[in-house]
Amino acid sequence: MGAVVLAIFIASLLASCTNLASALNEPKVIHVGGKVLCQDCTQGWNEWVHGCKPIKGGKVSIACMDDRSRVVYYGSDVTDELGQFDIIVNKYINGKELKAKLCSVRLVSSPDSTCNILTDFASGKRGVKLNLPSLVYRDQIKYTLGPFYFTKLLCDEPNTTDSDDTHGGHY
Repeated sequence: MGAVVLAIFIASLLASCTNLASALNEPKVIHVGGKVLCQDCTQGWNEWVHGCKPIKGGKVSIACMDDRSRVVYYGSDVTDELGQFDIIVNKYINGKELKAKLCSVRLVSSPDSTCNILTDFASGKRGVKLNLPSLVYRDQIKYTLGPFYFTKLLCDEPNTTDSDDTHGGHY
């Protein structure tokens, strides 16, 4: 009888050690990185597509929701001189696991007074949901997004949709 109790005790001890070992290898943080650039439509096509300059000091935010669409985490980061951001989020908030697929990353602001109009290239204005990580390794998960773009006022498309169609589309 004592041998059976001892065997059960050892089995439960091994099971808890296995759970502890897997918990130690589970990612504890989520990294979200990318780039923020200025796209200038006043240049030629090649410069417009390939000549984007990085925006230093641009702000990017992340908002994570729970299953009931309540914000459980909000954070932001400012881009460096290369226009890169890296937001680090703990995977566990208030003891509950954060679901990355319920997080959205978007552009917030640009300090560049000549290039501060939000664009929706790569969904920077609307926000990007975290779907597939670009890296899962040891204690981190990494998502690489973007690049996101700001543009100049001259390049901004005017809003031509009329939500109040009382004029029949004519003014």
